[in-house]
Amino acid sequence: MKRGKRYLEANKLVDSQKEYSIKEAMEIVEKFPKAKFDETVELHVKLGVDSKHADQQVRGTVVLPHGTGKTLKVLVFAKGDKAKEAEQAGADYVGAEELIPKIEKENWFDYDVIVATPDMMGVVGRLGKVLGPKGLMPNPKSGTVTMDVTKAIAEIKSGKVEYRLDKTNIIHLGFGKVSFGAKKLVENYETVMDAILKAKPAAAKGQYIKSVAVTTTMGPSIYINE
Repeated sequence: MKRGKRYLEANKLVDSQKEYSIKEAMEIVEKFPKAKFDETVELHVKLGVDSKHADQQVRGTVVLPHGTGKTLKVLVFAKGDKAKEAEQAGADYVGAEELIPKIEKENWFDYDVIVATPDMMGVVGRLGKVLGPKGLMPNPKSGTVTMDVTKAIAEIKSGKVEYRLDKTNIIHLGFGKVSFGAKKLVENYETVMDAILKAKPAAAKGQYIKSVAVTTTMGPSIYINE
């Protein structure tokens, strides 16, 4: 794979054989050649668990102290008073059954997160085949199936992120933007890692954190000493 000039310049700043502290890593990120856009800083954590087993799943949410740098659009499935509450709380879209054909037939995905009240899950469940593969299905574990729609919307808008294992037992997520600077990125990183450590399943045996790497959207990986 041919790498661009900017990637190669950034790569010179990283020793691929070394593990860095998160503070060192974020200071290196600050020195990377700048892209034409504000790159996301990504975290990739390989865990010593087996996601095929239900008792070794690692999934949850955490509110980043400095947000993600991206304002997420929220769609809420609710009716009556809860629909009004969602609108007042700043939801970008609120609706019920009438949204199903729009999502199914018109491929409408102009939102980042879906929140649903429990009574609406029968309706939302009909969209499982469409929303599931996109990671948009509301889930009680991520706080997106709830009667407290005000709290859910506030947390999402203020920088709540979800972490979950993929099939290769790795957690991938963005935890800020390059423009945040090292100090804020370190604080966001520490908040996420603390949550992942606390989410260690009782059934997990041996080394829990196998490897940790951070990278920018267009940059090389930097391995972290955890």
